[in-house]
Amino acid sequence: MKTYLFILILAVSHHALAKVDLRQVDAFIDQTAAELNLEPQWVRSIVSQAKHQQSIIDAMNRPAEKVLQWHDYRNIFLTDKRTLEGVDFWNKHEAVIDQVVEQSGVPAEVIVAIIGVETFYGRIKGNHKVLDALYTLAFDYPKRSKFFTKELKNFIQLAHEQHINPLEAKGSYAGAMGYGQFMPSSYRAYAVDYEADQVIDLINNPQDAIASVANYLNKHKWKSGGAVLRQVTKPSVEMKFNQLKPHQKDHKTQAEYTVLQLDMADGSQQYWQGFHNFYVISRYNHSHMYVMAVYQLAEAIKAARQEVSS
Repeated sequence: MKTYLFILILAVSHHALAKVDLRQVDAFIDQTAAELNLEPQWVRSIVSQAKHQQSIIDAMNRPAEKVLQWHDYRNIFLTDKRTLEGVDFWNKHEAVIDQVVEQSGVPAEVIVAIIGVETFYGRIKGNHKVLDALYTLAFDYPKRSKFFTKELKNFIQLAHEQHINPLEAKGSYAGAMGYGQFMPSSYRAYAVDYEADQVIDLINNPQDAIASVANYLNKHKWKSGGAVLRQVTKPSVEMKFNQLKPHQKDHKTQAEYTVLQLDMADGSQQYWQGFHNFYVISRYNHSHMYVMAVYQLAEAIKAARQEVSS
């Protein structure tokens, strides 16, 4: 019996290793060390401890944005609890948010709503090791291997620059980190040191996270005072709108010509026209259901806060 179990364990281990071509891993280590001017042995000491996780592949193949209808997706994020905790988060960080809004032009409710949708205001940041997630997706997810290989390289560089422990950092199954769930490349490109203390910490510091979410939207050309969405009647053919189902990802169409069709719980449909800032939020997450959830949560938080203060 013990011999059988030993053979079974070896078989399972071999199956897990077989999913990753170790020659590709070695080539990645050498290339990354050379490109980033890092000690090869240091890079290898990190990557060699990464573990392939089949659960990450499974999660990537069934994201909520692809398997849920709008009314189910909406019920996850548009709750009284998430709205009221959004008000609390806003009040707690009001001084920081006010300053960030003035500098970026991005409304407070949108900043708060993104953090609310992404991590429930920092409560749910993800339990996957970022290293495992990026390693698995870089070397065993062919359709997006190029993207995640780049993100793994950025993660190693980020660990070197910001002294993040690459073996301990946790995030989403896609390797996103912190309050705002930034991928490593976005972390390096858009993260802000709000307190000017020479440390950019999006994982534990909500002030850096607030400033970074706003900076991300600002750098993607947020229009201060501009609209995000408005509800419209069903578009006619003559209107020449590009009608999209919420699962679709449209990167080329001008936002002003996009109408989002949402399936409601009673079987009816709603139609919402997107504007430029709709497109900007979609740079954060390309799912149109995600943008709608952020928009509606932002409006709910803003209304609840005004009601409390009135």
